Amino acid sequence: MMKRIALTILFFYLKLNIATAYNIFDIQDDTIQARHKVTLPQAHVGSLEIDTKLLDSYIRLPDNQRQFYLEARNIFENNTEADFTHDEIVKIAKKRNIPLMGGPMLGDLSSNSVSIWVRPAAKKKYSIRVTKTDGSDKITYDFTPSLAGQEKRIIIENLQPDTDYTYDVFVKKKKIANGYFKTAPNAGDKSPFKVAFGSCFHKIGLHNPNLIHQILKSRPNAMMLLGDIAVDDRRNMFNMHLADYLLRDVSKPWRDLASAVPLYTSWDDHDYFDNDLGGIPEGFTEEDRLTVREIWNKNWNNPQNDHESIYFNNQIGPVEIIMLDTRSLRENDRRGEYGAYLGLEQFNWLKETLKKSKAPFKVISSGTMWSDYISNGKDSWGTWDKEARKELFDFIEKEKIAGVLLISGDRHGARGFTIPQASGFALYEFQVATLGGVNGPVAFAEDTTHQLFGYLGMDLHAFGEFVFYTDEDDPKVEFRLIDQYGKVMEEILIPYEKLKP
Repeated sequence: MMKRIALTILFFYLKLNIATAYNIFDIQDDTIQARHKVTLPQAHVGSLEIDTKLLDSYIRLPDNQRQFYLEARNIFENNTEADFTHDEIVKIAKKRNIPLMGGPMLGDLSSNSVSIWVRPAAKKKYSIRVTKTDGSDKITYDFTPSLAGQEKRIIIENLQPDTDYTYDVFVKKKKIANGYFKTAPNAGDKSPFKVAFGSCFHKIGLHNPNLIHQILKSRPNAMMLLGDIAVDDRRNMFNMHLADYLLRDVSKPWRDLASAVPLYTSWDDHDYFDNDLGGIPEGFTEEDRLTVREIWNKNWNNPQNDHESIYFNNQIGPVEIIMLDTRSLRENDRRGEYGAYLGLEQFNWLKETLKKSKAPFKVISSGTMWSDYISNGKDSWGTWDKEARKELFDFIEKEKIAGVLLISGDRHGARGFTIPQASGFALYEFQVATLGGVNGPVAFAEDTTHQLFGYLGMDLHAFGEFVFYTDEDDPKVEFRLIDQYGKVMEEILIPYEKLKP
């Protein structure tokens, strides 16, 4: 009898631990369970078998979309020169009744405009109709692609600030896609402004409807994606970079996100070439670096810049978004020396951008971590360029640049830190690398003196968000960490005074 009771207790204990580990007790009724589990190492391999599992990992695609992806991927895999304009891919799109190979994807938001990125599949007349949610002020933009399969950015202008809009995409008067967005407020507007952020989708998370549903439910004005988003370890096989972007674009959860939240993106190692690679790695060429930049710029909807790399800045509402290229400008032969991490041109641009910014808040992204608390700063500022990092932080203090927030990725998991300076002023770093729910290093540093929170990445699908409040009497920013079930795991309020050097 005692043995049976002991076994019952042991069974219940094991069941409880399994349930806790996999958040079974937190699952809501509307959660969609994964049909296939794909690990990160499998995603990095990126074989046809694995990518097909990802394709159907939560929701099976309609047959025509599924076949379009499989047949087009086959062409990419067997033709190193193929791109989306390849005759065979265009023919497959027509055969499978695919009017858009990708998009719509929102980006480059302002108080009176937004950019809409699409990849039309045919040389037909397309139209985008933008309407206020009350049904007034309809704006229609017509275009006919000169080349099927070539991406196009349409800037919709003459919009009203801080206003909700819907839009529909038509081909020859047939509606083929739709979405919604809210324009940014005018400078000086005091209403709250929300920016979501995170990294490490690793193409696994791109198919997760639960996490993306929570992002949409939160209604951010924009979202910053810091790297390891859609392409996984394709090195200089540029045809397979395109195959991975196609896998992104056929995902319904991804389309739901991209069509409703303006996105601002930068890369990290897996988007760039492979794990921990930067600059021009051994066995690669300058042409490879230029090609991967070109592919990146074509497949995202970032604000246009006037330099050959991918870094940029853009003010939306009260926030200056500054997204850095922490990969392609590294000086590999000068690792650990001044200017080796960003390159001197980008580093000087960063300081000048901060100095010129009129936005009360400045959010600066780094693909890898700003601090050295986790993994001894593995592959980040600490191992590449401590001297320039110190110079940047000293510059922020010297110039009294207020409202700076640091965000980072790469090290799977979610963590927050303060980075204290000799003066007593401290910078805040928020690292949310949990969009794909994959494992990583420890949650907490050995010394937690300056750590705000820490979570392991294993099976944690979560995103971060900042809510900015610019009321003159009480300006502040609130950080939240929200998981795929809508649970607010962390909530940290930072008065603006603490962001003033």
